[in-house]
Amino acid sequence: MKTIKRLTIPALLIVASGVIIAIGYLLQRRQPTLLQGVTMCRQYTAQSKIAGRIDSLCVTEGDSVTIGALLYTLSTPELDTKLEQAVAAKQAAVALDNQALAGARKQQIEAARNLYQKATAGRELAEKSYNRIKNLHDKGITTTQQLDEATATFEALKATQSAAYAEYSLALAGATKEQKAAAAAQVSMAQGAVNEVESYISDSRVYAPATGEVSTVAFNRGEVVGAGFPVVTILDLSDLWIEFNIKETLMPQIAVGERFDAFIPALNQHVELRVSYIAPQADFAVWNATRTEGGFDIRTFVVRMRPTATKSRLRPGMSAIIDLR
Repeated sequence: MKTIKRLTIPALLIVASGVIIAIGYLLQRRQPTLLQGVTMCRQYTAQSKIAGRIDSLCVTEGDSVTIGALLYTLSTPELDTKLEQAVAAKQAAVALDNQALAGARKQQIEAARNLYQKATAGRELAEKSYNRIKNLHDKGITTTQQLDEATATFEALKATQSAAYAEYSLALAGATKEQKAAAAAQVSMAQGAVNEVESYISDSRVYAPATGEVSTVAFNRGEVVGAGFPVVTILDLSDLWIEFNIKETLMPQIAVGERFDAFIPALNQHVELRVSYIAPQADFAVWNATRTEGGFDIRTFVVRMRPTATKSRLRPGMSAIIDLR
């Protein structure tokens, strides 16, 4: 009897130890490794390159918009005035360019021709007087003084005729090549100023940069906004992903292309996710070791997973939970 008791006690101890080990293994095996992420999506902001007062708002928060839809307009009276000035400067430049291309007017050409004819007649008369006095001087009838006076008059009228002919030729030819080029350059510069102002004015009408849902309208009608300040925010719900911050000790279980089943508490349903991005560099430490512990700092990596289903009720901000087990 004593022998049976001595054999039974060790056997019971062995069985009890086995049961304890099995229970501990099962508890450890069942312990989940849960990760929680948040749903995000592509965001776009609509803003203008110019400052102005909001004249009209064409959307409200929650509206669905398509790319190119008008979101809001700005009132820019200062730019309208600048455009009027630029257009007037262009018109003046065009008028000068046309004048250079057309050359002198008919009346100017006629006046220059008459002056040339008059100078020619005077030169012919002076030439006859000079020849007559020179013949008389050669015969000793007139003095040298008279010959010098006739010569001076003849030379002066010859110069007058040359000057009149030059003026007449200029009137016929019109502006020079350089003058025409300068006038054309003035037109181009004026047109550039008009285009610049028109570009700014066109930016007073702001359109949707993408298709999506309006999440934020930061200003109301009548308020003044600065240049480049975001007025409307659009969420592209077709480009969703869930972002996780995963400890580096768990990274061996994560790979691009791997699929996970995620539970979405807000929808009370499961969604299949596919790893699409793993940050190439750790972000920050989530657990700091101490000297007494003798451990090491554990850092995190950003991991993005996208739903495999083309249509999903996911919305930005929803939580997602996956079990790496």
